[in-house]
Amino acid sequence: MDLVDKAKNFVGEKLAEMEKPEASIADVDIKGVGFDGFSFLAKVDVKNPYSVSIPICEIKYELKSAGRVIASGTIPDPGSITGKETTTLDVAVKVPHSVVVSLARDIGGDWDIDYQLDLGLIIDLPVVGNFTIPLSQSGEIKLPTFSDFWKKSEPEAA
Repeated sequence: MDLVDKAKNFVGEKLAEMEKPEASIADVDIKGVGFDGFSFLAKVDVKNPYSVSIPICEIKYELKSAGRVIASGTIPDPGSITGKETTTLDVAVKVPHSVVVSLARDIGGDWDIDYQLDLGLIIDLPVVGNFTIPLSQSGEIKLPTFSDFWKKSEPEAA
């Protein structure tokens, strides 16, 4: 083994041992319903072990239900992760009405949607370069019913 290979192995081992940012999906819920579809909001907590802020290059997302992708996209340049803190990121996902209607069999009588949300946070780490934190969460989201809309628009009793 020559000197260059030894140096590469040493650097690789040190990078593998280096503390890296960690993330978790804290919550996924319906943000709103509009003329263009449903808006889902995922809250993602990202812990930065470094004393300096780290820029997030982009967030890639894919929302699946009933075994198929119902929304996907990229959020470019969503900001930075504050040094030595946990930063909460809001990841907004829009799903067109037509897609929700096509999931009617999955929605059924309980009026909820089974989902899987896959995220990739691409972070620019000094020395290392771009580093992707993969995240995935599955669960159920309760869809609003027509009566929910009427309850929100009723004036409160005095």
